[in-house]
Amino acid sequence: MKVVVATTVALSFISFWRGASIVLSDLASSVFYAGGIAEQAVGKSAAWLVLGVMLFSFAVRSVYMESCGMFVRGGVYVVVRDSMGPFVARISVSSLIFDYILTGPISVVSAGQYLGGLLNEVADLIHQPYKVDPNHFAAFFGIVVTIYFWWSNIKGIHESSGKALRIMQITTVMVVALLIWCPITMLLHGTWTPPPAPIPSHLHFSNDALGWFRGTIWPTIPAIAIIIAFGHALLSMSGFETLAQVYREIAYPKMKNLKITANIVCWYAVICTGLITIFAVMIIPDSVRSKYYDNLIGGLAMNLAGPYLMRLGFHLFVVVVGVLILSGAVNTSIIGANGVLNRVAEDGVLLDWFRKPHHKFGTTHRIINLVVLLQILTIALSKGDVYLLGEAYAFGVVWSFFLKSMGVLVLRFQRHDQEYKFPFNLRVGKIELPFGLGATTLILGFVAIANLFSKQIATKFGVAFTAAVFVVFTISERINARKRKQLHESKTLEEFNLEHQPTVDAKTIHARPGCVLVAVRDFHRMDHLKRVLEKTNLRRHDIVVMTVRTISTGAGEYELSEAQIFSDYEREVFSHVVELAEKEGKPVELLVVPAVNPFDAMVQAAAQLQASRLVTGVSARMASEELARNIGLAWEKLPEPRHAFSLEVISPDRPPVYVNLGPHPPRLWPEDVDRLHEIWLELSKDAGIGAKLHHRDVVGLALRRLEEELSGADREAILDALRNEPDHAGEPD
Repeated sequence: MKVVVATTVALSFISFWRGASIVLSDLASSVFYAGGIAEQAVGKSAAWLVLGVMLFSFAVRSVYMESCGMFVRGGVYVVVRDSMGPFVARISVSSLIFDYILTGPISVVSAGQYLGGLLNEVADLIHQPYKVDPNHFAAFFGIVVTIYFWWSNIKGIHESSGKALRIMQITTVMVVALLIWCPITMLLHGTWTPPPAPIPSHLHFSNDALGWFRGTIWPTIPAIAIIIAFGHALLSMSGFETLAQVYREIAYPKMKNLKITANIVCWYAVICTGLITIFAVMIIPDSVRSKYYDNLIGGLAMNLAGPYLMRLGFHLFVVVVGVLILSGAVNTSIIGANGVLNRVAEDGVLLDWFRKPHHKFGTTHRIINLVVLLQILTIALSKGDVYLLGEAYAFGVVWSFFLKSMGVLVLRFQRHDQEYKFPFNLRVGKIELPFGLGATTLILGFVAIANLFSKQIATKFGVAFTAAVFVVFTISERINARKRKQLHESKTLEEFNLEHQPTVDAKTIHARPGCVLVAVRDFHRMDHLKRVLEKTNLRRHDIVVMTVRTISTGAGEYELSEAQIFSDYEREVFSHVVELAEKEGKPVELLVVPAVNPFDAMVQAAAQLQASRLVTGVSARMASEELARNIGLAWEKLPEPRHAFSLEVISPDRPPVYVNLGPHPPRLWPEDVDRLHEIWLELSKDAGIGAKLHHRDVVGLALRRLEEELSGADREAILDALRNEPDHAGEPD
């Protein structure tokens, strides 16, 4: 007989530091290119707009925190689907995929531009005639880095998040150095001018920045002009959708860690992107700053105070950091796109073929392959032009933000189970008015419309890409709906990798001795699993969830097929297990054991895993006490030496039943302890015994006398007395 160990692409949890690093690899990387792109579009006032966008990110953060509290596997699609229907949801996620596909290319091509420029500067320094074409070099470099992070993501999120964390640690060194060096430079130079305020008279739009607004009255209206300018700086805030995708992987306690992650991301972005962009405009002279639009931080490094060699050395460090973090944004985009497409695949909007886990690493490698292929194609077609990619990049960013915020706003009036709410709410009677959430949604809506008309390239390519992806989603959804109808399935289930083993083995299950083994069978009755997930400290105990696949007597003569061991029902059971585990943010091991007797299977698995506790739910066919008795009898049939562990039967509407299986000190009732003490006092009065007598001596003598009487004529009388004892079922013995 063989057992099956099931693994899924979920249940690999990361710390809030790793989660923040993944998001910041995209969000913080914008410091290297967002300021230059925005200034080309609207003039020097763009620096204040970038800082304003970073401050506005706190509002967007709250939108995502509220949505994540309602949907563990949240994101644009599921929020918009539940609030405004699947049609709008498919449109929203299609535009978001366009954003993710371009996030990697714009970042890595920008990194290639930094590195190519540095190579040419070094060539000039050593008087070498050989130089690289920055655009072609950037495209080649981008493809190589994209392939590298493709392989990291194929291996799994732990590998990817670890690299993101190291990149952000190095980036922080650069940020701290700039925060110290820039003020010193301004003090030493003595002359510095802050960027002009972002008012209409200070906005100088380029022809490309107005798009279809060019030649119309709209840019002359002050409020609309500011909205258009704000839209050109909004690309510096891209990356928040990754927060929703990473939330699925954030470890326990999830909401607390999400708050920490979001706050780290926002404050880091304000200091890194917001303040440093302002420093760049204040320190780099106007006469030369246009040369550094594609290399703004490099230009800042070369205009700091200090000896030339020191500035050149720091410039080299800036380029290295830029290459690392901008390349890391490719990693972020792959993780984000993979998360979004996994979400829509789980909801039946993408064919199940895409979700097949990798045979070794358990990742959805087919989705990752598709995303990376599109990114490489984008890099090749752009030929390394950062501005072209930046124009197209902004299309999906604001529309995904707006539709997500709109969905959360609608859900405020449909649901009341929010674990976190966007602040600034006013309650009038029984109605709660979400002023903060409503204002954020309104701002995002205005900016989305402004970007639609001011960015011609983004709108043309974005609409075309969105339409193509929308068609693919629609066709896939209809195919999946037809399949589910034929199979009478009501929902899309998890995909699992199955590993066949001849017996239950702790090394294969990856569970330490002393683990908690939870038996499940009915996915409608999982209160006991939920309680175990809430209460178990993973530093002490691993959690193994098993289900017994009941087979007929004599089936062991034949080799069971995979479908006989792991059927659609087991798949549905484990899909619910994964959902509960993700909600709590705690990993579990999954195990299927085929057996004739389920009680024997549970006890044998607990013994082989050296579990400290076996937990079951209530049975629909027998009382909790009878269930505990059957499991106890199964334990007695184990061969010597029998592994001792405790049994807990959890019911949602009555106290749990505890049973210790194997030899253990009994937990006596208070009246029994009092009776034992009184007997000890009485016997201690005898001069021949006195201080030599202990309570354990009294208990030992009583047990020996009881054992003798059970073998004699008084057996029936003793059994009658035990039957008349008070019923203490459910209490520890």
